[in-house]
Amino acid sequence: MTTASLLAVLGAWLGFANPVYRLPLLALLLPMGLFLAAARAPSARAAAKAGYWIGALAAGGNLYWTALPIHDYGNLAWGLALPVPMLMGLVLGLYTMALALMARLAARRFSPWLFGPFCAVAWASMEMARGAFLSGFPWLTLAAAFSPWPAAIQGAAFVGAYGLSGVLAGLAAWLVVPGPLSRPGLAALVLGAALFFLGNSRAGEPAPKDAAIHATIIQGNVDQSRKWDPAAQQETVEKYLDMATQAIKDAPTDLLVWPETSMPFYYQDGGPLAKHLADFAAAAKVPIIFGAPAYERTLGGHALFNRAYLLLPSGTESSYDKEHLVPFGEYVPFGEYLPFIHKLVEGVGDFKPGRSEAPLADGRLALGLLICYEAIFPELAQQRVEAGANILVNISNDSWFGDSAAPRQHLDLALLRAVEQGRAIIRGTNSGISAVIDPRGHIMAQGGLFTALSLPCPEVPIVSETTWFHRHYTLVTWAMPVLFLALCLACALLPDRPSGPAGRGKIH
Repeated sequence: MTTASLLAVLGAWLGFANPVYRLPLLALLLPMGLFLAAARAPSARAAAKAGYWIGALAAGGNLYWTALPIHDYGNLAWGLALPVPMLMGLVLGLYTMALALMARLAARRFSPWLFGPFCAVAWASMEMARGAFLSGFPWLTLAAAFSPWPAAIQGAAFVGAYGLSGVLAGLAAWLVVPGPLSRPGLAALVLGAALFFLGNSRAGEPAPKDAAIHATIIQGNVDQSRKWDPAAQQETVEKYLDMATQAIKDAPTDLLVWPETSMPFYYQDGGPLAKHLADFAAAAKVPIIFGAPAYERTLGGHALFNRAYLLLPSGTESSYDKEHLVPFGEYVPFGEYLPFIHKLVEGVGDFKPGRSEAPLADGRLALGLLICYEAIFPELAQQRVEAGANILVNISNDSWFGDSAAPRQHLDLALLRAVEQGRAIIRGTNSGISAVIDPRGHIMAQGGLFTALSLPCPEVPIVSETTWFHRHYTLVTWAMPVLFLALCLACALLPDRPSGPAGRGKIH
């Protein structure tokens, strides 16, 4: 691998959340190294090879944690679990391979000024494709690396996370291919500084709000290995009720949020545990969001759902069923053709996707639910707000992945959803990282990993105003791939420039 390729991979490993060292700015080395390697490649084959291995190694290294649930809960030996992150990387590398091929062609045919915008829409289109094909996996969004810096992600309120990733990639392309001292390179530095300044100004402004509530998250930190043991059901319910009782005494609470499948029984069946929960809500006079499995009887047997309930003190309840399920976690793609592959989570049978995006309502509250990794998909948050949600609630259980980078990377993506939609997000998890995020992407309250805790957060804003991105979602979403295809067509029709975007000698 060339120096550019190595720097790209290293930047990806250290720019995104990881257990060793993190500096978000280093994530820019990923597009910089990829575009430089592509522009310098002596042949299309060499560009494809560089792009493929940059993408494969960057993704495989950042997704190392996918081996943990396969070994710990899938009961597979390490020899079978450890290759999984690399296999995922080998698939994701196909996207960067295609990007590198197009970047090489653009470097030979476009002017330096046009090369940057081409790379911007190409990168954004690549992330969109990665989030849509084969069920979608938009995990390593370039913009997510900058989530710890609210000033750096305010652009998501106007162009979305994919668009912001594209802007960052376009500026990176100007810096390395024409060069940092070229006019496009200097323009990239000026534009980057201006965007950060404007973002810092917006991040410092109070977000608009109609009202506010006092929310409390209960992070139970229940042992995943015995959570579904029938003997532990009563113990789990009592733990949550005891922690909630103390939390309400300690801080004013208008809403309690418990994690995904925090109640390890079928609440819909009633029974002593369900009555115990309903009696608590009535006595405490506080509504509760909680997760529990659910089912519907069908002609062929039954359909399982990953459900979130809103239980009101009056006893009234409403629910949301997870609509975007985890492949090989909650269902097996093409399972009828692959009977030898089992799910990697405990439970019986495949889950089915839900069919309603309506918020769960309680008076002025309209809670848009995102269960587990639904928070990584921009279109799902868009749908929740379009349906009327004035607060987003993400309940999850990241304990499958141990004390790894996964919970931190997951939180980074939730921060982008808050800024895109201009909504507060209440994120309740079993083992962390539980947090409350304001509409500007600031963390208002945050808990630790693998500890039982109550996380109160006063003044969580209720917001009805929408962002520019939300109002023009269709335009923004389609503009990037349409521009990319138009520039690809122009690139295919144009002849090679005598010296590339900045002079062939200058590139080297």
